[in-house]
Amino acid sequence: MRVQFTLRCTECNSENYQHSKNKKTHPDRMEVKKYCPVCKKTTVHKEKK
Repeated sequence: MRVQFTLRCTECNSENYQHSKNKKTHPDRMEVKKYCPVCKKTTVHKEKK
């Protein structure tokens, strides 16, 4: 039941990270703070559709 998805930067909209999660335990969209190499700073990354 693991699903792979892409994390997208909220500031520059670049897709930087690939991630996976268990959809049964975490059904909502993921939102994490990660480093964006395009912005050159730590920003909020949200799960892409």
